[in-house]
Amino acid sequence: MTGKGKSRWADSAEDAALEAQLKKEKEEKKRLKAEKARKAEAERKKREEAEAATAAAQRQQQQQQHDDDVNGPPAKRRRLSTDRDAPQPQAAARVSSSNDSSKLLRFESAGGFGKCRSVENYDKLNDIEEGAYGWVARAREIETGKVVALKRLKIDPKDRSGLPVTGLREIQILKDCNHRNIVKLKEVVVGDDTRSIENIFIVLEFLEHDLKSILEDMPEPFLASEVKTLLLQLCSGISYLHSHYILHRDLKTSNLLLNNRGQLKIADFGMARYYVPDSSQQKLTQLVVTLWYRAPELLLGSSKYGPEIDMWSVGCIFGELLTREPLLQGKNEVDELTKIFELCGIPTDDSWPGFRRLPNARSLRLPSSTTAPTPSTKTLMRAKFPLLTSAGVSLLSSLLSLNPSRRPTASEMLEHEYFLQDPKPKNEAMFPTFPSKAGQERRRKRETPNAPQRGAQKEGGGGIDFGAVQLGGIFGSGREREERGGGFSLRMV
Repeated sequence: MTGKGKSRWADSAEDAALEAQLKKEKEEKKRLKAEKARKAEAERKKREEAEAATAAAQRQQQQQQHDDDVNGPPAKRRRLSTDRDAPQPQAAARVSSSNDSSKLLRFESAGGFGKCRSVENYDKLNDIEEGAYGWVARAREIETGKVVALKRLKIDPKDRSGLPVTGLREIQILKDCNHRNIVKLKEVVVGDDTRSIENIFIVLEFLEHDLKSILEDMPEPFLASEVKTLLLQLCSGISYLHSHYILHRDLKTSNLLLNNRGQLKIADFGMARYYVPDSSQQKLTQLVVTLWYRAPELLLGSSKYGPEIDMWSVGCIFGELLTREPLLQGKNEVDELTKIFELCGIPTDDSWPGFRRLPNARSLRLPSSTTAPTPSTKTLMRAKFPLLTSAGVSLLSSLLSLNPSRRPTASEMLEHEYFLQDPKPKNEAMFPTFPSKAGQERRRKRETPNAPQRGAQKEGGGGIDFGAVQLGGIFGSGREREERGGGFSLRMV
């Protein structure tokens, strides 16, 4: 009986040898990379030990010098200045002895300055997203196997001014923050070519989702209990920031991360900065916050603002959680103001005292209060969100108040009646889970606009010139109402 013939599709010996060779090369490459990482770690530990030994020797020398100053005559100081009028070393020593010479020109040792590790300690897994101020990827630390988010700071190589202030602020603020609802900074790493300043990366904890992606893919909105849980976590993080005098200045759903355990964290601090509370002298740029989440005082050119602009963004996020789409999708600054006034009503001297003194408000031609009655913000909110409870409407209308002083603080919002009513906020452990785009595939490009970049004068390819802007529509003529089909809009005149 003859044996079964070999299939013509079977791998030949040559194919098996080639596959074995490729596998061997891949293992050798992985081994060399791990060996490189081990050597770098060993060098780092050796350097830290040397720095610690040097610091200990310096402390011992300082202590010995201090004992000599106390028990014996003051030590003779070496002259450091080349100025002829400078006092002689003996005279300087006598003067310093009367002012606690033991503390003069001496610094407490903090273990020396460390060196940033190399980005080669991390193995890139996939790209996540590219924003206005950086590129983000998912990576795994080779030594520990932990998955992290690796953000490369976006630096213009033609700019000779060095690291941008936005990157420095982001690193400093993340380094200072320690809160469960704020993304954690693990370390700062650099590329192998340290001569190139654009090879700077910040390593952040990795979270599986952002709220923008989840809202885009959800067939139905979040439940009321889930909305409350998300808002409570968001306000808890913002309350921490504001209590430490930090403005985020770019709150939006794409900058709010969510893990598979229902925990929300605020991310992307490229626009954040410290501020001086209750300061009338500190002038800040109004070109901050993504357009759809930008407060009306910023659109009208205010350069003196505070935590109220973040709370307006929270109101926009609140509405987006209820409708699954951005609440105020303006095409430019004028259109954004139009949509704000449609939702919140026309500003008056009673509802927003002093708004006419803002730079861009001087070009607005608003209708007279006697032309037509102005509906209240709560009435407009009730029409927009008919299923929201009275307490929810009250909270949302206060967050989206045109007058910044009438918006609640993050701490006040945490105590609002809305969170005490049924249904109660859902436990984080009971939160639903979703497929992770960041962990499995590259995200599709969104149409959400970015926050204005530093140095930009206008937004949207030249921006909007606030020359003479007129508000018409329901307050204009009957012909204008028919042409626009009701509603109102801002137009250039």
